[in-house]
Amino acid sequence: MLKITSSVLLLMPLFALSQSINGTVKKSKNTISYAEIIARKDQYKQSTISDEKGHFDLKLVENGIYTIECIYDGNTLYRAEVKVNGNTAYDLLIPDVNEKQIEGITVTARKKLIERKADRLIYNLSNSAASQGMDGVQALDTTPQIKVDENAGITMVGKSGVAVMVNERMLNLSGSELINYLRSLRSENIEKIEVITAPPAKYEAQGNSGLINIVLKKNQNLGWNGSLTTSLFQTTYTGNSNSVTVNYQNEKLRSSLKLRQYDSQKHSYENYRIVGSDGLKSADDRRDFWKGTGLNFSSDYEINSKSGLGFVIDYGSGKSGMDIMNTSDYFQNQNYTNTLSTYAEHRNDNRQATVSAYYDLKFGKRSNKLSITGNYFSNTPSSNIDFTTQDNSANSYVVRTPSELDYKIYSGQADLTLPFEFAKTEAGIKFTNFDNNSDLQYQNFIGQDYVTDPLKSDLFNYNEKNYAAYVGMERQLGEKWTVKAGLRYEYSTITGNSVSSGQSSENSYGKFFPTAYLTYKANDNNTFNINYSKRINRPGFRALNPFRWYTNINSYYSGNPALNPSVNHNFELSYLYKGRFSVSTYFQRELNAFAQLVILEGENKTSNFYNFFNKNSTGISLNYSDTFFNFWEASYSADLSYMKTQVFATDAESRKGNSSSFDIRNNFSLTKDKSVQLLMNYWFRVPSSIGNTYSYFVGNFTAGLKLNLMNKDLLMNIYVSDIFRQGKSHGEIYYVDSTHYFDNYYDGRNLSVSLTYNFGNRKIKTVGRQMTFDEKNRAN
Repeated sequence: MLKITSSVLLLMPLFALSQSINGTVKKSKNTISYAEIIARKDQYKQSTISDEKGHFDLKLVENGIYTIECIYDGNTLYRAEVKVNGNTAYDLLIPDVNEKQIEGITVTARKKLIERKADRLIYNLSNSAASQGMDGVQALDTTPQIKVDENAGITMVGKSGVAVMVNERMLNLSGSELINYLRSLRSENIEKIEVITAPPAKYEAQGNSGLINIVLKKNQNLGWNGSLTTSLFQTTYTGNSNSVTVNYQNEKLRSSLKLRQYDSQKHSYENYRIVGSDGLKSADDRRDFWKGTGLNFSSDYEINSKSGLGFVIDYGSGKSGMDIMNTSDYFQNQNYTNTLSTYAEHRNDNRQATVSAYYDLKFGKRSNKLSITGNYFSNTPSSNIDFTTQDNSANSYVVRTPSELDYKIYSGQADLTLPFEFAKTEAGIKFTNFDNNSDLQYQNFIGQDYVTDPLKSDLFNYNEKNYAAYVGMERQLGEKWTVKAGLRYEYSTITGNSVSSGQSSENSYGKFFPTAYLTYKANDNNTFNINYSKRINRPGFRALNPFRWYTNINSYYSGNPALNPSVNHNFELSYLYKGRFSVSTYFQRELNAFAQLVILEGENKTSNFYNFFNKNSTGISLNYSDTFFNFWEASYSADLSYMKTQVFATDAESRKGNSSSFDIRNNFSLTKDKSVQLLMNYWFRVPSSIGNTYSYFVGNFTAGLKLNLMNKDLLMNIYVSDIFRQGKSHGEIYYVDSTHYFDNYYDGRNLSVSLTYNFGNRKIKTVGRQMTFDEKNRAN
């Protein structure tokens, strides 16, 4: 009897879940694929997605009257009260109203340009006419709180670093490879861009950085499509980039192949002056060049309605270098002492590969999800710096510094999503291993041969292991409030060994990283959000490697194996009005921060990394985007910040000051069908104090034309950037007993012409999966 009773008790939840509502989503004679179907009853909520033929089957916990909603592309197409009793058949018939045709589906509402979720700001790129006809880099540059600069890379307001994801999977590229991959994306295939200023516990706690998630449009039809893009750049020199994308989908398989190629160069100037008891006046006349190719292949296979697997392979090969003519004048107590003239040739050969794979499994009546992911990254750059230095006494020094580096990172993780009735819950574990082995040599040319200097050469071995676990929960409190919180724990063990110097270090530490978010949606026009996150900033490999990279016989850059990570506390309060006007204020406290310090002693100039300051940062970011007269789309933003540093253990000067930058974007449609558009953008930063650095005015005025030809199969863009040549990096750095001045220009004035041809079934929008691999960004 006891056994029978126990069996009945165990089976009761199964009977309780035997209720369901199933049917087809229809609009006139068409069915709607990949629409979200939501059932609500009191605090209970369950959802599913219609399949390729518009069918859906939604399991429920009990009988009763439910509110059924159908949401497609962010718009509510249908809402009704439905009585559910057992397995209930019910088709959702979308009514005919004032129409706007999107992919053959009639919708009545338009998504707001900007939306606010608990942990992210969403920029609906597909709703912006100004953002169409662009590549992925240009599309990011139009996104609120994001700025893209060829030299500084991708930056986010108030953050020291940014990682990029595609469809919630980390894009395992950095530097020029990342930029060139993003150029292979087309804005027409991007649904939205999510700006995550405070990443939740699911993501790595590494870095005072934000995340960017690029969400691509969903597949609608089966078959092939693709695009060809070619771009020409004219600075002082001529450069080009080309990309090919081919996508294919059938009922089970989704695949995407992207090929990329680039070849560019620029003429740069760097001037550095130190005024103090030891003085220096240095001038670089430099030619930078880089070229390479890359391949990205992704494939996803749906095993059945409950499980799927996929993989991504990315390979990049490139060559880069610099030819530098440097003149360095030295002073003692402002009296001239010597001049060193150096000609240097930098040559780098870089090869990197990433392999990622995942397996997703849905189970249970509530569509619980288990995701297992593995990543492997390999980077084997080799470089050589040859330089010849001559002094006032006609002494000549010929040196070469060949180096071989070997970075390897592999990781494995498991993520579990449990959509309980009381809250959506996430949990996961992760392991990551870093290996960095480098062999760097310094060789003097003596007689007829190069002789290795063992005191300036180094064999450095570094290993780091990170163990992580996290849990997070998100709950809807009524119709207006959403609360989300998470806790992540990371434990790291580190070993480093420098063979030539005999330096070795071992360290281990574990820390908790909490995150919390609270969102209040007063109504459709007003949304408020407050959040907190704690993060850790671990140094990159080069910052830890004690080897010296010489630029002449007296000047070098070096890493510091004793460098410790810094900890960041981040608070943010934001407000969104009507999806057009957003305000975000933040406060950050960074403890035991590290940076590079330049020290001059006599004629010996060194640059090294040290933990030497704490920093408080406060800022506000404002953005307003709107369309006027149906042909003028505008976006205006301002970023204002105040920073105070507290220096310890060095002679860098504690400073406080403010920074203000403004971005004005205007897009004018010159024809009714918006096939011809004129853009005029101006970004500038007024003189600003950031830490112990004072920066002068810097700006960038860009103008261009966008043409949609051949029924939008052919897109042509013509841009001219930095028209007034205001994109200089120049200012002052303050130390206790000296002041450093810098004045650099990196050939920012640029004419760009690009052509994109779309072929195949244009309705296909690929959804290539990318694997989460946050740690790869530290391999720099």
